Amino acid sequence: MSVPSGQNLTSADTAASLAAPTRRVAATQRGARPRHEWATVLASQLILVGLLLGLWELATRSEPARAFLYGSPSAILTNLVRTVRDGSLWQDTALTGSETLAGFVLGNVLGAAIGLALWYSRFASRVLQPFILALGSIPIVALAPIVIIWFGTGFASKLAMATLSVVVVALVIAYKGAMGVDPDQINLMRALGAGKHQIFLHLVVPASLTDIFAGLKLTVGFALVGAIVGEFMSSAAGLGHAIFKAGSLYIISRVFAELAVTILLALLLSAIVSRVERWLLPWRHDLQ
Repeated sequence: MSVPSGQNLTSADTAASLAAPTRRVAATQRGARPRHEWATVLASQLILVGLLLGLWELATRSEPARAFLYGSPSAILTNLVRTVRDGSLWQDTALTGSETLAGFVLGNVLGAAIGLALWYSRFASRVLQPFILALGSIPIVALAPIVIIWFGTGFASKLAMATLSVVVVALVIAYKGAMGVDPDQINLMRALGAGKHQIFLHLVVPASLTDIFAGLKLTVGFALVGAIVGEFMSSAAGLGHAIFKAGSLYIISRVFAELAVTILLALLLSAIVSRVERWLLPWRHDLQ
């Protein structure tokens, strides 16, 4: 290996230059393995879903009574196509999606803000703990009549139901995340002259983001359940109203069709949360 004149090449430089291609190859292999694994997992999931749907179709075709009681994939697809053509699917999905998203955002913002703020005072957290637990122990269905009386039968009541389904869970998870910060790191910042407000902004909040995002993924389903329950109780549109109406008329395939759309909506919102998490937490290599 020749060295240009006037340039000194140490043994460390030589080792680094020789190791660089190896590191690039290893990084490429690490990137290829997750993509290959992801494709394998997706293919396995699709095969499993196809197998279950095929068995379901065979079981219901062999017995007409089963098709009435349990529906069938072909009838579910027929109902989905019908709702797409008449436009009701898009209207119901948009309404339920907006109620869910608004309640999800509002509930998590309120819950996370209160949960993180309780880090400032152990005394306040002890005082409020039984009230928080009491609110969290109330079944959301039991609150529906009161919420409708307070907020009416429109969008506001569904927003309130979705928010109440989320806020306590978000509060508890954010508080646990804040209280789980390493005390040694807090003491180190204090030794460096940081105040309580600086410790909160630069240590507690960033350290709690992992727990907060775990709560976001969990509360997506809670917000959707709250909106659906609100539509069950009083609504003229939405996925919950469509499910309730189809169930009242014993159209089981239509119920499953609306449930399938509800599941897809939940998966879409969860995927959005995961994408935002990867964007805001670039240091989490397990999310890449």
